[in-house]
Amino acid sequence: MTVAVSPDGLPALVLNADYRPLSYYPLSLWSWQDAIKAVFLDRVNIVAEYEHAVSSPNFSMKLPSVVSLKAYVKPSRYPAFTRFNVFLRDRFQCQYCGTPEDLTFDHVVPRHRGGATTWENVVAACSPCNLRKGGMMPSQAKMWPLQKPYQPTVHDLHNNGRLFPPNHLHESWMDYLYWDVELEP
Repeated sequence: MTVAVSPDGLPALVLNADYRPLSYYPLSLWSWQDAIKAVFLDRVNIVAEYEHAVSSPNFSMKLPSVVSLKAYVKPSRYPAFTRFNVFLRDRFQCQYCGTPEDLTFDHVVPRHRGGATTWENVVAACSPCNLRKGGMMPSQAKMWPLQKPYQPTVHDLHNNGRLFPPNHLHESWMDYLYWDVELEP
């Protein structure tokens, strides 16, 4: 149910039963309508609320700003192999020159040379670097990835996702985001 919602839409941050966000990037948010539905279906606990309330003729309640699931959802250990997740693993930067502009992906060992479309052979690359490398091996092109491609864990992607916070973080969410970072003295 993670959706793209506007901060003006009063979304609810969704936490797992252990009070960690289900995901950091994209941040696990539900629309206020989905959050209210989950409350009435007794699937979540309300952890924090907005000042804004919704009402019916015989009922009124403040909108939840943070909810936690009542049943723990075990996160998968390894994420899906998608273009977005490759970009997130590589921190949205070309693995040859470091630019964040005009990203695509590159097979380190070209497909026509037996390279597979796998975590261990695909990296984020900007279009100019991708064109320059073409179908050559890294040694021929004299272009090597900044980091060796690898299959990330969900934890790896969560850590990288924290480097790219959304444009809007409601103050009631702050105690539940980045809660495992070391506190400043």
